[in-house]
Amino acid sequence: MKKLMLLLCVALMISGAVFAETQPGRAVGGKAHALPDWFKSSFLNFQDDVDEARKAGRHILVFMDLNDCPYCARTLDENFREGDNMEYIRKNFDVIAVNIRGSLELTWIDGAAYTEQGLAGKLKVNATPALVFIDADGNKVLQLNGYRTPPTLQQALEYVHNQEYRTQSLSSYIETKQQTPVYTFRDHARFEKITDFAHYRKPLAIIFEDKNCADCNGFHDKVLNHPEVLAELKPFRVVRLDAYAKTPIVDISGQRSTPRDWAAALQLTHRPGVVLFDEGKEAARVEGRFYHFHFKEMLRFVSGQYYKRYDRFGAYLNDRQAELLRQGVNIDFGE
Repeated sequence: MKKLMLLLCVALMISGAVFAETQPGRAVGGKAHALPDWFKSSFLNFQDDVDEARKAGRHILVFMDLNDCPYCARTLDENFREGDNMEYIRKNFDVIAVNIRGSLELTWIDGAAYTEQGLAGKLKVNATPALVFIDADGNKVLQLNGYRTPPTLQQALEYVHNQEYRTQSLSSYIETKQQTPVYTFRDHARFEKITDFAHYRKPLAIIFEDKNCADCNGFHDKVLNHPEVLAELKPFRVVRLDAYAKTPIVDISGQRSTPRDWAAALQLTHRPGVVLFDEGKEAARVEGRFYHFHFKEMLRFVSGQYYKRYDRFGAYLNDRQAELLRQGVNIDFGE
């Protein structure tokens, strides 16, 4: 009887272990979305679309999305279904949707043929939604990777519609338009005071903020101080720079510069803008609001040098999510 009980216990332990190993994790926080019916019905020949938009005196806005993307759903709800930006967009832009994992064939503004997914690779889309703006001459004049709050997106919409891109960058336009500061710089335990970055080889995170950064408080509260983000930050030296500052620094290439000039040279379109370096070169960047899961995985993408194995963060993330779920790890895509 004792042997029988012992065998039964062992069998239960083994079956329990096997059961535990086969239980996949759960992904929560994703959100399905549908596109508004007023988006342009396009044959995805963007050269033809440019001609039509030019005749109507409009710009093209390419809305590049992903199924179950919470950022896409939020952007659509706040700007394309209601809110102050909706009528402005409908009046001034032809909006064309492209799924970054889609297989539809398209002809891009340069005349080259791509699949939807291939175009996402060409444009280096590392966050969704990506908003790509095209002018009447068929030139890409602005690309925003990732979620923007409605006031921040409004600035970009006006910048494109008023053709300010012909004379200045988006950050310069925002600086001239917004005179009253909306953000007071906050400290963080991981911030280091460094002014010489010449040829630094190890993982380095440069965070550009400024007094007009409407998203910086939320970035600190919900992302930068999240326990999982703090864990992934450990391999990095972390430096916060004022993107308007004209104090002397030496950038990572060894050139004498200022934070203002460096941010301009990097062509950052958002504050906070986070640029991740490794082995003395830019490996990835975050321009838009990332929730904690995607931000901490971007950090791992660089510190683990996965950028050498994957041509895009999205490809890495697809494999990484599948790996975590197989391991039984729950994933929260939400804020």
